[in-house]
Amino acid sequence: MTPIEWPVRTERLSLRGYLPDDLDALWSYEQLSEVQRWLGWAPHSPADLREAMEGESSTTTHVMVLLGTTNIGHIMIMPRDSWAQADVADRAKGLEAELGWMFDPAYAGNGYATEAVGAVIGLCFDQLKVRRIHAGCFADNTPSWRLMERLGMRREEHSRATALHRDGTWHDGLMYALLREEWPVAPNPLTEVDDAVVASVPRGRPGWSP
Repeated sequence: MTPIEWPVRTERLSLRGYLPDDLDALWSYEQLSEVQRWLGWAPHSPADLREAMEGESSTTTHVMVLLGTTNIGHIMIMPRDSWAQADVADRAKGLEAELGWMFDPAYAGNGYATEAVGAVIGLCFDQLKVRRIHAGCFADNTPSWRLMERLGMRREEHSRATALHRDGTWHDGLMYALLREEWPVAPNPLTEVDDAVVASVPRGRPGWSP
């Protein structure tokens, strides 16, 4: 993936790549039950999280969301090849990105998640030159799908009882997407306050290691 020019600044936040020193801050909120509830793969220890963040085989770009000097969120950009017929598959490589995110619940409800994810969508289109981004969530993760709709993402799929949760119940799933030509969109993320957005990565962390 094309290197991103860090930092990326919004009105209130600063975004940059992951550094090993970020691990403690990430673990402090990624271990919380209200965050792990929505994760397809949830780390059980700091060592699990470190392996996922620093695995050499990973193609995921990890974006740290800072409020001042405080890490309040983590957004993942996972490169994807667009679907293509076999004889033109070489022209579809790396043209999509899947997004996922986790935010510290202590900072929920202030619009930070909308502001940060919106900035990441922008850099996906402007710097990484992908043609399409997509993201999914459990259907009952209302704050995350509302965030996607605030940012102009289009609901493309509502799958019924397709995801087995670790609590033993089957959940519906939602998939949202946006094309480069559909961005930017009208909503102002600072005028529409987040619900308590904490996470959106329902079916594992593709591109992560392990």
